Amino acid sequence: MRRWSRTLAAIVLAGAGLTAATVPSTALDKGTASTTSCDSGWGSLPRASTDTGYKPLTAIRTGQHECYDRMVFDVRNTGGRPIGYRVSYVDTLYQDGSGDPIPVGGGAILEVRVAAPSYDPNTGKPTYPGRAGQPLPGVDIGGYRTFQDTRYASSFEGDTQIGLGVRGKLPFRVFQWGDRLVVDVAHSWQAPAG
Repeated sequence: MRRWSRTLAAIVLAGAGLTAATVPSTALDKGTASTTSCDSGWGSLPRASTDTGYKPLTAIRTGQHECYDRMVFDVRNTGGRPIGYRVSYVDTLYQDGSGDPIPVGGGAILEVRVAAPSYDPNTGKPTYPGRAGQPLPGVDIGGYRTFQDTRYASSFEGDTQIGLGVRGKLPFRVFQWGDRLVVDVAHSWQAPAG
């Protein structure tokens, strides 16, 4: 009986470890994660990845978490290839191609460039309905702690450019999750709880 109890306990603990180490796609979609402490080691320096397959962007959505606000870029059929990006704080968002400034509300502007055009490169048909200088379609950030404004800037030479207005120059992280690129911006510079 004791051996069975130990085996059952080991299985439960292993399963708990697996759950804590992975984030199910439903949690990613809803902006929640399985961890409860806030990470303070992200920083605010630019992040970039240049390797990419240039697949079309199909959606942009956001979510809230107790430690950060999240923006998710859905990219069609990456086939496991990396999604290129460049994310950095800028003083002014300038539209690629024209160089026109695009006003973005908030205390700081996070420029997000995703190497995924808002159109299908093979057909030229639009895959994401963004309009230059306008808020992101279907994205409602009302009540968010960190996100204050979203602006579509352009889709130019294979990249989609977004302006994300945030409360201040706060730490952020960028990572790929399957066919999604995720940008999280922390609510504060505080050290993690516990």
